[in-house]
Amino acid sequence: MNDFLALSARELAARMVRRELSAEAVVSAYIEQIEATEPGILARQYFDPDLALQQARLLDAGPAKGTLHGLPIGVKDLMDTSDMPTTYGSPIYAAHRPAMDAACVAAARAAGAVVMGKTVTTEFATFQPGVTRNPRAPADAPRTPGGSSSGSAAAVAAGMVPIAFGTQTAGSIVRPAAYCGVVGYKPTYGTLPSAGIKSLAPSLDTVGALARTVDDAAFFIGSLARLPLAPPAGQAVRLRVGICRTPHWRRASDDSRRALDDAARFLESQGAVLGDLVLPGVFDELTQAQIDIMAYEAAAAFAPEMRVHREGFSSAFAALLAAGSSIDGSGYFTAQALAAAARRTFEAVFDTVDIVLAPSAEGEAPAGLAATGDPIFNRMWTLLGNPCVHVPIGMGGHGMPVGVTLIGPLRDDARVLAAAHALERSMA
Repeated sequence: MNDFLALSARELAARMVRRELSAEAVVSAYIEQIEATEPGILARQYFDPDLALQQARLLDAGPAKGTLHGLPIGVKDLMDTSDMPTTYGSPIYAAHRPAMDAACVAAARAAGAVVMGKTVTTEFATFQPGVTRNPRAPADAPRTPGGSSSGSAAAVAAGMVPIAFGTQTAGSIVRPAAYCGVVGYKPTYGTLPSAGIKSLAPSLDTVGALARTVDDAAFFIGSLARLPLAPPAGQAVRLRVGICRTPHWRRASDDSRRALDDAARFLESQGAVLGDLVLPGVFDELTQAQIDIMAYEAAAAFAPEMRVHREGFSSAFAALLAAGSSIDGSGYFTAQALAAAARRTFEAVFDTVDIVLAPSAEGEAPAGLAATGDPIFNRMWTLLGNPCVHVPIGMGGHGMPVGVTLIGPLRDDARVLAAAHALERSMA
């Protein structure tokens, strides 16, 4: 393996901008990595090495294009690409060739990124599993990589790309990151545009990233959103950390509970002041509110396919749409009003704490490939819209990754990324 494959995304792009490395050399090395690892993982929905090399050569032939110059990235197959098929994880769209890139993909290309193909997603970003296997599990005992950003998380974990796009409507960035042992960053809702992404639930769908490190994720999203998200240099701030076991703590395995305790201890070693955070009773209703909003909006968003391609849905997706169709507008508005009230309440929490620390998943990635795991520990945070960063903490009892989620105030992504970076640094 070429030594530069271990470089951070920030440093790798900087060296290509300075012409110390060619984009072609970097992309060629990642192509070798993909070809070596893909057969056992199946993270790729579409991959054309010649197309990737063509992009790299064009970059090498011209001036430095932007902060992501030459950086190889994975694109979730929920996002339109003008030069590659986009299937949205469904046979209904097997032959779909979009005319234009999704807005976030176009922004990445404008900044110089090289799209290294499309990564597998679950059907319309819901719960019907794709073919991808978790790279951290033995080949003879497969485990789910999670969903719906399964291919993106697996590709980063296997070293196929340093960074990949993901989206989250319930837990589709944080949960795959937790299962595959990578960093998952779900920005504040609306930070990156969703235009050109197959919508599931517009008031929830959030574009983010899977990455090897917190700084890689901050660098990538910060470049696209034109936000200063780099972790601060110098002395760390003395964080006030609220440990939130959430209303679903009984669902947390021993592995997940240990991960939370370990993360708290690591943060305390960096000078953090810890305290328990107990949310008001109204937060107990947020998970069901997210389920109802997601189902209601999905039923509306997929009305066209329901009319002409209903037979192409899996039974799981058909059941989701049926559930959404059974919710009337009054029930939807009630759920949205509950979410709005909870957002105001949660905003006040950050008067007394700087960061919230919570479980990312019930535990290790479930065995087998028949399901993608439960987003029970993610739904509430997605509904609230706050920025979340999953940080891997260690391994569970079966040798699979476990970690925690850090949650920050709305529109203060820099704060939660700095805290996540401090946690990551404390384990080095």
